[in-house]
Amino acid sequence: MNAKTAAVALLVASATLGVARLQPKLANQLHQMKSREDVYVLPPPAQLRIMSLGYNAAAVDQLWAQLLVEYGTHHQEKRPFPDLEKYLDAVVGLEPDYAPAFKYADTLIAYRPPRGYEADVRTARAFLERGLKSRPYDPDVWLAYGDFMAFVAPSFLADEAEISQWRLKGAYALERAVDLGATSKRAISAAGILSRAGERDATVRQLKKVLSMTDDPEEIAALDAKLDALRAGEDREIIDRSKRVVDGRHARDMPIASRSLFLLVGPMVDARYCAGPASALEQPRCARHWYDLIPSSRP
Repeated sequence: MNAKTAAVALLVASATLGVARLQPKLANQLHQMKSREDVYVLPPPAQLRIMSLGYNAAAVDQLWAQLLVEYGTHHQEKRPFPDLEKYLDAVVGLEPDYAPAFKYADTLIAYRPPRGYEADVRTARAFLERGLKSRPYDPDVWLAYGDFMAFVAPSFLADEAEISQWRLKGAYALERAVDLGATSKRAISAAGILSRAGERDATVRQLKKVLSMTDDPEEIAALDAKLDALRAGEDREIIDRSKRVVDGRHARDMPIASRSLFLLVGPMVDARYCAGPASALEQPRCARHWYDLIPSSRP
């Protein structure tokens, strides 16, 4: 081996050794650079409006596109996205009624990378309610808010009472969306939530609304069946309430008499309380007929 060949071999060996020594360190530095939090460089919304020089719509489109790109990148790299709300505030700061922001904000915030928490759904709710104020007649915004409150947010909450309140509010939001032009089938979802919450009148109102808007024979038959079941349940509730009133009075006033005799005699009145003008106040204890205690029995 001549001197030139030996020099080349030594150079290659030195280069290989250098790469082997430096590669792990450089790879670690690169990983740390990719894992660090991003630097948000935009000014507050008020100053951003001035910097846009009146081209608000163009600036909003660019910001929205940048937000979606950053959101996807952070999801792919499983990195937190702490500047998400800043981007959203910048967008609605430039254009307060920007519809896409309010249509997709619940997904962006609640399912933020790497995962969402209870605090995030509260933030999403507050942001969506800003949208209801900015776009009060937009069915899509009401629909997004209703779906979020009724179906998305409850999975992040722990308190059952609070979950019921959020779902009920979502059902009424879905009802409002249908009023403004959203598909009538969303009213069926709202009716189911209202029914489970015991909101019978609101449930009937929702089903009647869908019934008036559909011409599908099968859907009409299903809605009629649901309405009949609700009416039957309401009749059953009235009967049960009436029975409780009669049973309570029977046990207190005339327990030794048969039920039929007690019903024939009517409610017992205490003259000490019900004699004279005071009886005109129609106090329950002064009722002289069953239909005064049970309005549904009035002939």
